[in-house]
Amino acid sequence: MEKKIPYKIYLEESELPRQWYNVRADMKNKPAPLLNPATLKPITFDELRQVFCDELARQELNDTDAYIDIPKEIRDFYKMYRPSPLVRAYCLEKELDTPAKIYYKFEGNNTSGSHKLNSAIAQAYYAKQQGLTGVTTETGAGQWGTALAMACAYFHLDCKVYMVKVSYEQKPFRREVMRTYGASVTPSPSNTTNVGRKILAEHPGTTGSLGCAISEAVEVAAADPNYRYVLGSVLSQVLLHQSVIGLETKAAMDKYDIQPDIIIGCAGGGSNLGGLISPFVGEMLRGEKQYQIIAVEPASCPSLTRGRFVYDFCDTGKVCPLSKMYTLGCDFIPSANHAGGLRYHGMSSVVSQLYADGYLEARSVEQTSVFAAAEQFARIEGILPAPESSHAIRVAIDEALKCKETGEEKTIVFGLTGTGYFDMVAYEKYNNGEMTDYIPTDEELEASFAKFPKVD
Repeated sequence: MEKKIPYKIYLEESELPRQWYNVRADMKNKPAPLLNPATLKPITFDELRQVFCDELARQELNDTDAYIDIPKEIRDFYKMYRPSPLVRAYCLEKELDTPAKIYYKFEGNNTSGSHKLNSAIAQAYYAKQQGLTGVTTETGAGQWGTALAMACAYFHLDCKVYMVKVSYEQKPFRREVMRTYGASVTPSPSNTTNVGRKILAEHPGTTGSLGCAISEAVEVAAADPNYRYVLGSVLSQVLLHQSVIGLETKAAMDKYDIQPDIIIGCAGGGSNLGGLISPFVGEMLRGEKQYQIIAVEPASCPSLTRGRFVYDFCDTGKVCPLSKMYTLGCDFIPSANHAGGLRYHGMSSVVSQLYADGYLEARSVEQTSVFAAAEQFARIEGILPAPESSHAIRVAIDEALKCKETGEEKTIVFGLTGTGYFDMVAYEKYNNGEMTDYIPTDEELEASFAKFPKVD
């Protein structure tokens, strides 16, 4: 007898994952190693620990252990907002008149408003355990900065945030939430760092990018032995922490014998997408099951769909390690679109390798289409989604409408990574008909590709 599927599937507190899943352990083609920017040799633990906390450096280099224990202190913190619900979008299905079954994993039910807290609390915990006094970071839309500020307040750590200038100006309330939690917030690029001044001189009037903000945060951390740099996406340590999303999603679906056909996530640096798909792609890597996995990115910053799979700097200031990834070039400055958390020139090396090996596909979508999907979802499902998450909503709706045309009863699951209550400037522009779509030209991208570092 088929189990009745509730609107919201909650796991019990006792079912909260006790270990993170490291998908790299099951990858036959491991992500290429990070390179030291000075020597172009694979980066060592001793070199990495100069920037990151010791335990995070170990996690970054660990591509053999499939499961890594989650410390009790982190699991206790998770219990404040986890397990998060897996929601059946019955109302959306009815509105679309589709035979598809649509589910979304909702990560917005915590004060930070997004999935970012899953890694922020882990990174703050390891900094505290190491005896550090503070951390520095970058943030795009502000969700990561908000999450880290909250985590640092919990562990009584200082928190210095460099926020991409366009988001600093577009999202003042998210900035104030960070300050409320005790963080200092500086618009990037700024005149407070050497690399910031250099970027401003080379790109007068720039609205900034995550690559710029990363460079500034790393410079500040490197100047103080009591600080380390932490980040909310891209690196493997972050995808490891975010695997709680996918582990919970799979456990909830298994509980009701639900077999997903299509798994969709927004893709900026890779933290949400990588976390959501990890246990599912692990099954694919082990030859156990097959899924259609779709990464959705903004057409204005299309690293997977139009980028190159090469070694590139992770930051605009070229002070961070080089990563082999799909990239538009570290000097690429995206247009000032409203999906601030997706305005990154590159992509996680894990996600990049999985994409190169054919385990997932990628699509780019324009922001007016994204906001149309966001408003449709808000009016039907009652949640105001973040612009980043709305990229996944756009493609989930598209796939459900395809099922309507073909009559296929596919099961679709996507990641709803956060809420959009601090993104009302973007919604205002969309509602006023002032939002535009910008897609970089081939000439612009080729000019950026020409500046890739030379790596043998």
